[in-house]
Amino acid sequence: MRKILVIDDDPLIRKTFISHLSKEGNEVIVAADGTEGIELFKESNPDLTILDVRLPDINGLEVLTEIKNLNKKAYVIVMTAYDDMKTTVEAIKLGAFEYIAKPIDYIELSLAIKKVFKVKELEEKLNYIVEEQERDYTINNIIGKSPKMREVFKLIGMVANTRTNVLIQGESGTGKELVARAIHYSSPYKNEPFITINCSALPDTLLESELFGHVKGAFTDAVTETKGKFEIAGKGTLFLDEIGDISPNLQSKLLRVIETRDFMKVGGDKILKTEARIIAATNKNLKELVEQGKFREDLYYRLKVVEINLPPLRERKEDIPELVAYLLEKINRQLHKNVRIVPPHVMEKLINYPWKGNVRELENALTRAVVLSKSDVLLEENLPLEPSPQPPFKQELLPLKEVEKDYIQYVLKKVGGNKSKACRILKITRPTLDRKIKEYDIKV
Repeated sequence: MRKILVIDDDPLIRKTFISHLSKEGNEVIVAADGTEGIELFKESNPDLTILDVRLPDINGLEVLTEIKNLNKKAYVIVMTAYDDMKTTVEAIKLGAFEYIAKPIDYIELSLAIKKVFKVKELEEKLNYIVEEQERDYTINNIIGKSPKMREVFKLIGMVANTRTNVLIQGESGTGKELVARAIHYSSPYKNEPFITINCSALPDTLLESELFGHVKGAFTDAVTETKGKFEIAGKGTLFLDEIGDISPNLQSKLLRVIETRDFMKVGGDKILKTEARIIAATNKNLKELVEQGKFREDLYYRLKVVEINLPPLRERKEDIPELVAYLLEKINRQLHKNVRIVPPHVMEKLINYPWKGNVRELENALTRAVVLSKSDVLLEENLPLEPSPQPPFKQELLPLKEVEKDYIQYVLKKVGGNKSKACRILKITRPTLDRKIKEYDIKV
């Protein structure tokens, strides 16, 4: 039998709660004020506490705080007035599972209670627990045991001890910068700077100044001489993100730097040397850009001495459970939460979701779910997962005539039986449509 503690100073409400909740098979304990409520909580360790915010002796939020101090996993439903939204928000921040507005809607209350015990059941019975990982987040920690990721790890190991230029290609959100950092921090030059510059975020003139620096008076706002990223990087790594977006003019200048290892500041005449390793990354297909004449072929080959292609998340689904565990540990630490239980059906959803934004989208989805979570369980309803699109055809293989019949029926239904509109959509003549309607016995 489930035990519910009700803390409310109104005797009529206490009596109503005893009657209503007992009928549903619960053991109900009641307290008339906060002090009594805290004592009863200590003694009875209830499965659920229903708490009024306005109590005669102690503020309900203080009672909530004390209850959560006694048991951080305690489930508490708070009762608030309709116009007391500030208190409602504060109660949720303090760990209340749900709030119910007064006067009490007992249907709403029953739904909230059912939700509490559903989550409790998951916590008690589910064996898919994301174990707390005690290792700190490190910038070279890349998750994955799939064959494609093992190849990535091999390449990282092979190039780390060299000064070879590397080109990393992959969709947005696959972790290109993480791989670049892994290469740098696995190298003998890990104590040298790792400098990142997003080539798509800056206009051409500003990007040139960022890369090479400028002298005083080189342009209107150049009031002092500045160092560029090549100079700052020293013997370290210069990570050029979104390299596919740089202009032909900068492509030419970057090629010269790679070939000669020297450069000049914007507006300057002094030749400077660079020893930085260049790691470039893009979510575009540079080979296709070369074929289209949008990217220099000689620069392309200079950058891709070693090429690392990062697979999208949908092509390494076997890595998702480990990624979820890792990301939850990271998110919990950042948000001071403890969401570590992932139900099997939720994990299955995460594994089979297309993740167009890859790991970044997965992390954002998990972050949202953790923020909204009121327990240790990751609930599907808190994940921003769009429903999977329905396939355009039935799963079974059918004769062409049957598919054609279904589609003509679908179009006719959509246009309200208007044959002229249907003909325009289907791009067939009216006699042809009439013949097919008769042949397939379609009811219009």
